[in-house]
Amino acid sequence: MAVVYMTEDGYKKLAEQIVKMESVDRKAISTQIAEARDKGDLSENAEYDAAKEAQGMLEMKISQMKKNLADARIIDESKLKSDTVQILCKVKVKNLDNDQEMNYMLVSENEANIREGKLAINTPIGKGLLGKKAGEITEITVPAGVLKFKILNISL
Repeated sequence: MAVVYMTEDGYKKLAEQIVKMESVDRKAISTQIAEARDKGDLSENAEYDAAKEAQGMLEMKISQMKKNLADARIIDESKLKSDTVQILCKVKVKNLDNDQEMNYMLVSENEANIREGKLAINTPIGKGLLGKKAGEITEITVPAGVLKFKILNISL
């Protein structure tokens, strides 16, 4: 069992998403399958095949999400500290190669969303920032090469 760390909000969102998939998305796919079946010969019915494949993908996704929910551990945000970078910390870093400053919040893989600045802790940058202190410089190997970051600020 792989533990999946989540915020309480992330846990609730995942549970809501599962309910929607089970109640709304399943019905929609069942309707598509029924409509395709009504069109006749199933051996040459591309609509039927596509709907059945979509059903399989949906069931697989629901199953994985339920497993993540079952393996979830809610992070007690009141026990977090901002003296070092850890999950749920907001980190302001400066890329020393191009002087660009970025803000990230380190989150679990399930809650990552780079457009919102939420970076998964299991990414190369996330792993490279974990445990570092404000003022520290870290070199992180990413697919494009090695990046040098200076930790400017850590907050909750």
